[in-house]
Amino acid sequence: MTDIRSYEGAHVPDGGMEAQFGDYVALLKPRVMSLVVFTAFVGLWIAPVEMNPFVAFCAVLFIALGGGASGALNMWYDADIDAVMRRTRNRPVPAGRVTPDEALGVGLFLSGLAVVMLGLAANWFAAAFLAFTIFFYAVVYTIWLKRSTPQNIVIGGAAGAFPPMIGWACATGGIGIESLLMFALIFFWTPPHFWALALFMKDDYSNAGVPMLTVTHGRTVTRRYIFAYTLVLAPFALALGLTPVGGPVYLAVAVVLNALFIRGGWRILCRTEDQAAADSYRAEKSFFRLSLYYLFAHFAALLVQHAAGGW
Repeated sequence: MTDIRSYEGAHVPDGGMEAQFGDYVALLKPRVMSLVVFTAFVGLWIAPVEMNPFVAFCAVLFIALGGGASGALNMWYDADIDAVMRRTRNRPVPAGRVTPDEALGVGLFLSGLAVVMLGLAANWFAAAFLAFTIFFYAVVYTIWLKRSTPQNIVIGGAAGAFPPMIGWACATGGIGIESLLMFALIFFWTPPHFWALALFMKDDYSNAGVPMLTVTHGRTVTRRYIFAYTLVLAPFALALGLTPVGGPVYLAVAVVLNALFIRGGWRILCRTEDQAAADSYRAEKSFFRLSLYYLFAHFAALLVQHAAGGW
């Protein structure tokens, strides 16, 4: 296991500053957790089996705790490279406000609590699915893939794509084509979203020794992959609109968003690094912002379509 006290000369403090409540909240990656909560809620809410509202609330809460546990375990193991990267060096562990042991303890405790309580509140299939998701993110992605292959974000992106399937499983006790397509929507969205970030984060990943595609294959190849993934993503997004949970509202949103996403990927593909640097990576940053709205709008459209009635 990598020594999380140091990385390329970067020191991870032992927690010399007193931790505040907000530091433990930050340990759970609340912004990432908000996406987990929203997509899990949509998967649960649009499922064909209606749940008691209180049980549904509890189920989403425990899925959120599981997502937070994954974030804490990720921060525990990645404290060394977080200390090197400008985007992450102020996180609680590398900044010394929370010790690595505390982060590990929080992550393990919340993992166990979330899985057991989800099993009791919903069903044990959903609980097992949540346990697998935590394991996948913390072990398969964080410990193994992230530092060993440029496909880290491609394969590891599955962890962020599981929540709507877990929500669906809470209501139905199983998996359906609709939940698989929601998974595919997030799974194929994740790589271009993070690769666009990597393009304008410049040397953060190379300085930290993370084999992101921009580091291992160069920025020109990364631009090609971003555009290719926008083309692969669109059919899955549109196919979801043809299932029982889809309908004209969702399809209209999906058509517009995917046209914009493909156009954004094409703009990135056509730019050289000199052109991008000259305008401070404006197109790349614009694509990244669009990617944030892209996913939220698709799942919001599913909620609106559910309220309006599907096909």
